[in-house]
Amino acid sequence: MKISIVGGGPGGLYFALLAKKQWPRWDVTVHERNRADDTFGFGVVFSDETLEAFRDADGPSYESIRRSFAYWGDVDVVYKGRVLRCGGNGFCGCSRVTLLRLLQDRCRELGVQMRFQAETGVEDFPDSDLIVAADGINSQTRETYREHFKPSVDLRPNKFVWLGSTRPLDAFKYFFKETEHGILLAHCYQYEMGASTWIIETNADTWELWGFDKMDEPHMLRALERIFAEELDGHRLIANRSQWRNFPNIRNATWVMDRVVLVGDAKATAHFSIGSGTKLAMEDAIALFDSLRIEGGVKAALARYDAQRREDVEKTQHAADVSLAWFENMRRYWGMDPPQFAFGVLSRSKQITYENLRLRDPEFLEGVTRWFANTVLPPGFEVQVRNPPPPMFTPFTLRGMRLENRVVVSPMDQYMAADGMPDDWHLVHLGSRAVGGAGLVFVEMTCPSPEARISPGCTGLWNEAQRDAFRRIVDFCHAQSGAKLCMQLGHSGRKGSTQLGWERMDYPLESGNWELVAPSPLPYHPQSQTPREMTRADMDRIRDEFVRSTDYANQAGFDMLELHMAHGYLLSSFISPLTNLRRDEYGGPIANRLRYPLELFRAMRAVWPGEKPMSIRISATDWAPGGLSEEDLLALARAFKEAGVDLIDVSTGQVVPHVVSGRADLVALARRHLADPYFTLHAAAWYQHTGQFWPRPYWPGRDQAYRLAVREREEWTAGRQATKPPSHEAKQEQAKDERPAKSGGGPGKKAA
Repeated sequence: MKISIVGGGPGGLYFALLAKKQWPRWDVTVHERNRADDTFGFGVVFSDETLEAFRDADGPSYESIRRSFAYWGDVDVVYKGRVLRCGGNGFCGCSRVTLLRLLQDRCRELGVQMRFQAETGVEDFPDSDLIVAADGINSQTRETYREHFKPSVDLRPNKFVWLGSTRPLDAFKYFFKETEHGILLAHCYQYEMGASTWIIETNADTWELWGFDKMDEPHMLRALERIFAEELDGHRLIANRSQWRNFPNIRNATWVMDRVVLVGDAKATAHFSIGSGTKLAMEDAIALFDSLRIEGGVKAALARYDAQRREDVEKTQHAADVSLAWFENMRRYWGMDPPQFAFGVLSRSKQITYENLRLRDPEFLEGVTRWFANTVLPPGFEVQVRNPPPPMFTPFTLRGMRLENRVVVSPMDQYMAADGMPDDWHLVHLGSRAVGGAGLVFVEMTCPSPEARISPGCTGLWNEAQRDAFRRIVDFCHAQSGAKLCMQLGHSGRKGSTQLGWERMDYPLESGNWELVAPSPLPYHPQSQTPREMTRADMDRIRDEFVRSTDYANQAGFDMLELHMAHGYLLSSFISPLTNLRRDEYGGPIANRLRYPLELFRAMRAVWPGEKPMSIRISATDWAPGGLSEEDLLALARAFKEAGVDLIDVSTGQVVPHVVSGRADLVALARRHLADPYFTLHAAAWYQHTGQFWPRPYWPGRDQAYRLAVREREEWTAGRQATKPPSHEAKQEQAKDERPAKSGGGPGKKAA
């Protein structure tokens, strides 16, 4: 077997040594266009979990790597004069050039051939059985054959530059700095004694206002040293071909072309804020090696690699996308108090949760929880601040409605009504979720007329009989639980007159279809009915139907009302430019597209009691080119806030075919509540929150649940701690008669 590897970075070298170790007789050659000791950037970061994978893959290189790393367990968020430290994070840093040298040494030891200053491409290896393209973020292989790999590149808006410093650090540090031109952030970590990486990030406006677009490298360094003078503590910044860049999010439709395979940044990138590209490249190498070892043949191995590795990579990319979006919107969180801001930084990718932070650093989490209970809640809420409940169990108020916790049961279509009438199914469905402990329970989208329904199974609120049936449900929930009930009203528009959700979803009824209306005569699917374009008379009639249903909802005793304006239904179709092609005053710019939804909302708000809140449900993005823009979304939010909306229920898509962190006030769960109506009661027992409402008949079960939860939590915690990867820090061995010296370093001290 002849293997040619294009690119001598960590990913290419690591695959080479793994392959040569397993199959010594194979011809394995690495071709690198730069010199052996050329490198860009400064340090790389690995977690204890990653080092464990390296240990299992190749012991000798693992030992060399771990003995060359600086270790730390703490993360510091430095924000508005406060340093908030969270411990329990097992990470290590190493010089990139040191890592390359160690991997090159291991390759030589195993007999891998390495050719440096060699510009090569796929065409240079006609007799190779396998060509591994590890040629980095600017991969010539990928670009040469882009018609096959079909790459997509999304250049993110923030600017960043990769620098180094001699400043020693005892933790991974986020230095947030507000300046006269905007916010700058330094992501910093030590990777060896007296050497640390400093990645400076900011938005494009701040970057331009500081004049970085016009500065050469020396002037840029001096400017950044002045900005971060306090944080650098007298040390200088160091450049290494350091240029301001926009991070490219790279994805490929396929990673394989016959005998050619992409690995590392050539294949896919993930933002530096969740870890290093080096880590991902070396994990790619392990996955490719494992596929080759399991399958034997190249074709089957590459198919396995593309299929199985892709899932892990896409999960990492998703977490990285969420993380980078947080940093792109730093200004949004700038008004937060330091504890909440720090929690937001640590949990930004959603990989680290409230419970995960409790395992890492209970003291840090206790401080955040106490701050939340003491600061976020308005006066008059009875909360034990000395022993505060988790944020999900703190009360919340909207106008005159008080929720006992922040768990919400999302509206979920049941398709069980006949002629719009809610029946015993709806009583059991909604009643069990209310008894299950959620603070707020939504009714499924309910329609103001028969023609507004999605399907014949949808609930309606266009007559007094339906009103009375709903009142029965509301009265039961109010009497037997602490939950509040929200009625959601909506009109299906062009997505109406379809079969039930478990039949052929979105397909027209086989018989008995009714006429559809929409802003523009566009069918939802090719097989869908084509709706009639709405006239002004249609708008008046539908508005009046919504007003009538609003009055009925109040008479039924609902605590809150939501107007459904998402998922491609009638009002969503007015808002999206993909579905509203009108040329009159209801189409065109966003102000026109909002005109009818606002008119309808104002009419409903006028008859809905002032002490009761109203919300809207929106699709924040259409997930389609030419759809709703961020500017459109902001205009919508401002317009409805002025019109009296109290809460925006955010969803996404279907237009065309997190609480303590400050991202939301309430968290709505749908499918989880379908599987477990008593999710909130179970969570209350888990967290030992005794303030949760339980119906009296359930009290014996409550007492048992709380007792069992103590033991279950202890067992769960012990299990998580037992499976936590151990530290891979190499401790200096001492003579038996030698007394241990006091350490002068911290978690960032270079390992022996």
